[in-house]
Amino acid sequence: MGKRRVPDLYRSPFPLYSVKVDPRTGLVITAGGGGASKTGIKNAVHFLELQLVGEHSYSATLLHSHDTDTRATMNLALGDGVIAAGQDGTCCLMKFKHGSQKKDGKAATGNSVQKGNARRRTGKGDKGGQEGAAASGDMPDTKDETVLISVTDLAEVQSDLNPQDPLQKVVRFSPDLSLLLTGGTDGHIRVWEFPSLKKKFDFKAHEGEIEDLDMSPGNKHLVTVGRDFACSVWSGNQLAMGLKWFETMPHIADKTYRYMACRFGKVEDQKDALRLYTVQIPHKRDRKPPPCFITKWDGRSFLPMLTAPCGSEVISSLAVSDSGTFLGLGTVTGSVAIYISFSLQKLYYVQESHGIVVTDLAFLPEHKHIRGNNEAAMLSVAVDSRCQVHTVANRRSFPIWLVLFFCGVMVVGVVLLLQHLFPGFI
Repeated sequence: MGKRRVPDLYRSPFPLYSVKVDPRTGLVITAGGGGASKTGIKNAVHFLELQLVGEHSYSATLLHSHDTDTRATMNLALGDGVIAAGQDGTCCLMKFKHGSQKKDGKAATGNSVQKGNARRRTGKGDKGGQEGAAASGDMPDTKDETVLISVTDLAEVQSDLNPQDPLQKVVRFSPDLSLLLTGGTDGHIRVWEFPSLKKKFDFKAHEGEIEDLDMSPGNKHLVTVGRDFACSVWSGNQLAMGLKWFETMPHIADKTYRYMACRFGKVEDQKDALRLYTVQIPHKRDRKPPPCFITKWDGRSFLPMLTAPCGSEVISSLAVSDSGTFLGLGTVTGSVAIYISFSLQKLYYVQESHGIVVTDLAFLPEHKHIRGNNEAAMLSVAVDSRCQVHTVANRRSFPIWLVLFFCGVMVVGVVLLLQHLFPGFI
């Protein structure tokens, strides 16, 4: 039996490193490139329109390509109409607007630096030979209106000061969009007030590279992950505590694993509850690869709640759905998985869905008109230039009235059978 295949939603002309979904407009924003090397591979940010096809499938249309000259965008964060893009050792801020113009020339909201009929790339809902055409990008489609996308450069801040090879590794907006946070190869966390970009903090958080960071609601705690085996909790620029996941796993020695990613997540139907999820990967690879692990923590006390293995493929990316119900994992071998956050059980898995390392994941907003009849829908991008959508269909369920009806029929049937076998029983 061959490997399960997920059709490409979209294929770009350059390696993809980041994907985000704007909850306000529903736009999918992907970015990447070939960097400064003179290979002819461009560097750009792409804006895609996602369309639901039927109840479970999707197609994507390229609306606009924003060129980033010689710098590839390695990581992204979205604010309210603002993109924070990590390019080399800088964080570039761009403002985007989305509008449309009818063919009769009457414009809707927004102005544009690019105007023209959008090009459609076939997605999961398309059949037959269209998949190959989508991969090559040779499938234009005329829309009923001209899409207008404008992108304006706002500012740049120096986010990494590594003297050898400055590189921003991660960028986040705080949940209330009042802060911009970055981490890079110099081990420093830098925090700017947003939108003024007045620097608030600049402190050494880890020895070596920053791998990931996230901030809790209310901006109360910042969690950072470094390549120095540490996962730290900060209050402002003061270290509050260091997390030690292996203390609940006595058979695992210290420094055999390192933290790779961290994310805060909500708890469905529990308004005041908060969870933190971390991924731990082996520090060294053995001939027989050891498993990676996910740990769920209480997001307020930072006490470990549950740790579970998540396969022997090295994890490269982590995402949490808006409701906190699902976790997404990508691997360096191109596999994609979706887990249930409550039990840390695997719900969905496609081995080597991409041809190489999965660089980013993003769950679609949990609106019926976007998610369709799916429990979960998640985007993945990789260095193989492909963007895919992974869906978990809603499980079929019977209405309660139908269940009660059949129960009643069964009771009546049993009574009649007993009456037939034992006359005078009732």
